[in-house]
Amino acid sequence: MIKCCEEIMDLNQTDIVIDDNFVLEFKDKNNNLFHFVKTKDVISHNYKYYLPILNRHFRDYDFAGVVNWHEGENAPEHILTAHTIGDVPTGEFGNSNPRYFKNLINAIEDIKNENLLDEFTTLTEATHWSGTTYGEESKLITEYSVPMLDIEIGSSSDSFNNSIAIQVLAKSLIRVFDCDEPLKTLLCVGGVHFEKSFSDIIKNKEYNISIGHVLPNQWIVSGMYDDESGFKKLEKCINSIEGGIDCIVFHDKLKGTYKEQCRKLGEKLNVPVFKHKILKNPKDLPIW
Repeated sequence: MIKCCEEIMDLNQTDIVIDDNFVLEFKDKNNNLFHFVKTKDVISHNYKYYLPILNRHFRDYDFAGVVNWHEGENAPEHILTAHTIGDVPTGEFGNSNPRYFKNLINAIEDIKNENLLDEFTTLTEATHWSGTTYGEESKLITEYSVPMLDIEIGSSSDSFNNSIAIQVLAKSLIRVFDCDEPLKTLLCVGGVHFEKSFSDIIKNKEYNISIGHVLPNQWIVSGMYDDESGFKKLEKCINSIEGGIDCIVFHDKLKGTYKEQCRKLGEKLNVPVFKHKILKNPKDLPIW
């Protein structure tokens, strides 16, 4: 990815060295400054090591993106995907900026289509963090305050090595500040890891709607979001979303006890709560 960025951008070397690599920088026509860092490990896999580095060099930034690969059992092939950071079962969430999330997804989709990369699909994933799989503590997520997204190509070596897909992601990275118009933000609860209705709403450019976090069914169940401690996790989730939320959408197949928690939260925040099927008709959403 770094090599591709060097080929398509005018990158300059900085004085910062991380993992024996100089940090590179790029400034766009609007004077937005981007830094590119090549690391030896995926950041979340060795977070105790990288967290102090992030806070030392990149604490006052507006956005952080971790470019990675996606894989896993039954993982879909030929995907370009991004997701917010958080460990849903333990209720630890990284800060989320819905505007940058939508900008990035829209940029990936646009550039993918411009390059006729029709075999790939642009998707959003459920909020998660792979650090716990590698023995890292989920509470460390909150110790880096910059809104972060994982940005991935999946889900096999065929996709990882697709030069056009790599170029699409590389070009999208510097489009994250494309639009600063106000938008409506959803908290999405329930559904599967790649929930199509959630991906479709953020890709819809006709409506300025984005997502704060996506809490899939399997992890709100394992995290016991149906009791009082679970409600507090929902509140922590909301507090991590810049600008708050405008509504809560739950998957129709979500169990009643979890739906009730969503309604309780909506009442406390004074925001509407509705089923995911209404996302098919954005103009009918009770948020306008």
